[in-house]
Amino acid sequence: MQSVNVTNVEQESLNPYEIVQKQIETAASILKLPENITEILKRPKRVLTVNYAVKMDDGSIEVFEGYRSQHNDALGPTKGGIRFHPDVTLDEVKALSMWMTFKCGVVGLPYGGGKGGVIADPRHYSLAEKERMSRGFMEAIADFVGPDKDIPAPDVYTNAQVMGWMMDTYSKMKGKFSPGVITGKPLSIGGSQGRNEATARGCVITIKEALKELDLPVENVTVAIQGFGNAGRIASRLLADLGCKIVAISDSQGGIYHSEGLDVDDVCVCKDESSISNYTAVERHITSDELLELDVDVLIPAALENVITSQNAERVKAKVIAEAANGPCTPEADKILNKNGTLVIPDILANAGGVTVSYFEWVQNLANYYWTEEEVNDRLQQKMTTAYNEVKEISEKYAVDRRTGAFMISLLRISEAMKARGWV
Repeated sequence: MQSVNVTNVEQESLNPYEIVQKQIETAASILKLPENITEILKRPKRVLTVNYAVKMDDGSIEVFEGYRSQHNDALGPTKGGIRFHPDVTLDEVKALSMWMTFKCGVVGLPYGGGKGGVIADPRHYSLAEKERMSRGFMEAIADFVGPDKDIPAPDVYTNAQVMGWMMDTYSKMKGKFSPGVITGKPLSIGGSQGRNEATARGCVITIKEALKELDLPVENVTVAIQGFGNAGRIASRLLADLGCKIVAISDSQGGIYHSEGLDVDDVCVCKDESSISNYTAVERHITSDELLELDVDVLIPAALENVITSQNAERVKAKVIAEAANGPCTPEADKILNKNGTLVIPDILANAGGVTVSYFEWVQNLANYYWTEEEVNDRLQQKMTTAYNEVKEISEKYAVDRRTGAFMISLLRISEAMKARGWV
């Protein structure tokens, strides 16, 4: 089986921009795509760097640096989140915009990939300061985005309220109500039913398809979840409702394990009050690294990138890895996991539920007609199931791993659009 990997590299690369470029090269070489297509897709079409001043509550001025990357718009406007994080880098933002292109392509959305980030830790600022920080960033990128150009969304340390502030700022600058400029908004100003749960729900849909493929009944399947933010928490509840046993959960402070299954609702209460590391109804406390190596049926990395590497992949025992986070497995880890027969549902498929329902939100904004939660979830189920089976089919046809198969599906769709538009 061929797999996405980094060749002729003595030391494992953890730079996300280099990783995604290698992933593109591998999938494109199997498809025998023209080199000019590969070269176009290996770097973003345009990248904006901004520096903008924000007045703090004490009257002082702080200058923030931010980025917006638009990778490829052959299929349609670019789409992707905005994150506020102290460790944001330009390479990270570029890489994430590229993964977004392939994420949109694998589920058949008429979008390319975009991504934005501001170097800041919003936990250190007041609500008023965060509002000014959010509005300031939108003012800086307003000419760069738009409902038919580039549509941002929430990401790390941003949320529906931040999107509401940004949409309001853009609307004021353009002189008209423009809900379609951004997704992940509050329901009262054009948000979509089901958007908050979409990333986790889409991930769970792909897990159910994988279990079906492996002939594993959903009931009593054991699950470990690294990361208990929005995606990890909601996925734990959805899986518990299906009869799965959530045996391990971790957050940034540590992890917990119980072989008979954790009470997810109780864990959520503990998390809201402090940290899940303070939860006592457990067999033992574990580290996040230990969680990755537990003997479980399903492992969900839902936190950070590069947590499964060549250093620990051999000790991963899960039958299925569903990547709710972006880039949790390095290319070197992929080689080991694939050799060991682990079914990896790649991030560009497993966590595509969020952008899929963001697309639904954008469609509803443009039509000014809104769907019920049931309609949204039904459409999401159809999109994710179809995408899973298309990736499975092409992976089996070419004898490649699922990540490569997912990239191949997207590459075929993007390259066809590029040819149709006369770009190549």
